Amino acid sequence: MSDHLPRTTELLEQMIAYPTISDQSNLDMIAALADLLDAAGARVDLFHDDTGAKANIFATLGPERDGGIVLSGHTDVVPVADQDWTTDPFLADLRDDRVYGRGSCDMKGFIAACVALAPSFASRVKDRPLHFAFTYDEETGCFGG
Repeated sequence: MSDHLPRTTELLEQMIAYPTISDQSNLDMIAALADLLDAAGARVDLFHDDTGAKANIFATLGPERDGGIVLSGHTDVVPVADQDWTTDPFLADLRDDRVYGRGSCDMKGFIAACVALAPSFASRVKDRPLHFAFTYDEETGCFGG
């Protein structure tokens, strides 16, 4: 595989910009992820909560069969209120080979890496499916999982 770090970083910057605090909608981020995974050739399904303001995404590359591997993460982040941020928490700050921003480590960095690699995975998944499961409300009791 070629170096996917620039694309991962670009996607992480985009993901951080979505203020997916647990009590707010994650639909803009989910729509972006759905478009990216669809473009990589994945079969994409969305599962909305009862209010229609949040959704989980489940996408699959490879054969339609049981089993496979699931790459799972959550899209929500904890609130930033009453925290002493020196930069805008929803604007990625790249310093010293690190990316700072709300959700960069938990879990938007992982999600960005998965999605950045999806096109490469698509050409390699032959025998077993590769699933992407990205949920909401993990930070508040896993209600979306």
